[in-house]
Amino acid sequence: MKWGMIIFMLLPLLGNVYVLWHVWRILPLPSWAKVVVVSLMVFAFLLLFVGFSRHIHLSMPLATAVYEIGTSWLFILLYLFMTFLLLDIGRCVHLIPATFLKNSWAGTLTVAGAMLIIFIYGNIHYHHKVRQPLTLTTEKTLARQMKVVMLSDLHLGYHNRRAELARWVDMLNEEKADLILVAGDIIDKNSQPLEEQEMEKEFLRLNAPVVACLGNHEYYGGESNALLFYKKADITLLRDSVITVGDLCIIGREDRSHPKRKTLQELLKDVDRTKYLIVLDHQPFQLEEAEQNGIDFQLSGHTHHGQVWPISWITDRVYECAFGEWQRGNTRYYVTSGMGLWGGKFRIGTRSEYVVAEITRDR
Repeated sequence: MKWGMIIFMLLPLLGNVYVLWHVWRILPLPSWAKVVVVSLMVFAFLLLFVGFSRHIHLSMPLATAVYEIGTSWLFILLYLFMTFLLLDIGRCVHLIPATFLKNSWAGTLTVAGAMLIIFIYGNIHYHHKVRQPLTLTTEKTLARQMKVVMLSDLHLGYHNRRAELARWVDMLNEEKADLILVAGDIIDKNSQPLEEQEMEKEFLRLNAPVVACLGNHEYYGGESNALLFYKKADITLLRDSVITVGDLCIIGREDRSHPKRKTLQELLKDVDRTKYLIVLDHQPFQLEEAEQNGIDFQLSGHTHHGQVWPISWITDRVYECAFGEWQRGNTRYYVTSGMGLWGGKFRIGTRSEYVVAEITRDR
């Protein structure tokens, strides 16, 4: 096992121990009641690992509950950890009395109230989808202005179910776009919930053709299952391949996790460069490659912009551009924070969005 994976698994475990110790101390309850509360928290933490397991097969309702409780707890754990850490610092500098953190109704209600407010807000904010307009101009010949809806990271599955997808489809149809581009991670973990809910029927309601590339999550539940779903959903999937739509040339790349992914230079070998060149590349690494190869525009996703603060600070340092518009030379980019998300349905300090781009001739 790689060290990175060991650290990834160890940090939540240590954070959980720290939080549980504080919860035990702060609760003004008899020991048996504390045992019940702490046991429920441990159970929620264990559900996270059950949800990640590929060897445990659950019914749709049970899998949904396991997934939502386990992944939601991961975010709640993060905020409980930060809250108790701040309280500990406050106690050390004598801003907060030690009694506030031990057998304290005041401390318990303050922490519980803060978590309730933060995560109710985070859930409401997640369900609000931001419409991001984008104007792209070019000196290349365009027969007419093109309206292209762009999105990424739908993460359809146990938490983003068919009813939610139907709402998104209605929003996209209102745009009356010429084309819809998806930069990967349509599927969250595996295709079972998409098949059971017949989600392909929602994609078939879209009033514009859909062109997509693969993301890293499509490989988690089985590549062949993902490909079958895209075929039923009438999604044109580009896997290191190219398609021309009017005056637009769309180059869809394999996800960078694929060991045999081609270089962009290889993909452009027989491309008509008089067309407006758009690259779909799920992960926004090595942005200079698009610039060096004369790409007009690149759409990426993957980062979720961290999904919740302060993880957004980390993504801002990992990626050259973790969210929003970017430019290198004559190449423009947009890294979207995603229409959906992974795990618990919370957006704190980030947003869920779709991009509506107008591609027009530069006069």
